[in-house]
Amino acid sequence: MEYEEIRSAEHPLYPRAMELYRLSFPWHEQREEDSQRRILGYEDYHFVLVRDETRFVGLVLFWELDDLLFLEHLCVWPELRNRRYGERILTWLKGQGKPVALEADPPEDDISRRRMGFYGRCGFQVNLMDHRQMPFHAGEEPCPLVLLTWPGRISRERYAALDRCLKERVMKDVF
Repeated sequence: MEYEEIRSAEHPLYPRAMELYRLSFPWHEQREEDSQRRILGYEDYHFVLVRDETRFVGLVLFWELDDLLFLEHLCVWPELRNRRYGERILTWLKGQGKPVALEADPPEDDISRRRMGFYGRCGFQVNLMDHRQMPFHAGEEPCPLVLLTWPGRISRERYAALDRCLKERVMKDVF
């Protein structure tokens, strides 16, 4: 598989990438277009196209923080799901030399339970802290999510530092 970073909305595949992004996540989990365009130029943000040979199969959007990678979004085209692309993308991400953190919906329905099972099979562990994602849209409330980390759980102290970083850095330019 090949991984190509997009640093500008002028990239020829950016509109198609944003089509996949909008298709894959509910509105409340998506950055607004202006925010997404703004952060493309941030050195610590990575908007990466995933290809299998010449076929565009998915996206991995993550932040390179001081001591870990924070996976903001991962998606694969619906017709290409269940072909182990998500697992291969996570394996690539875990191979970047830093621990990885991500957020997922609490396992309250079949889809969220399957997603949690997928992350568990990929080696991610659930952290038991009360975690809330800051909203991507003005007027919205923080959303309760589950924080998962690889290669293992993090301490409460490390969580407090990560939570601060998410609020001050990752979610800084959301609106």
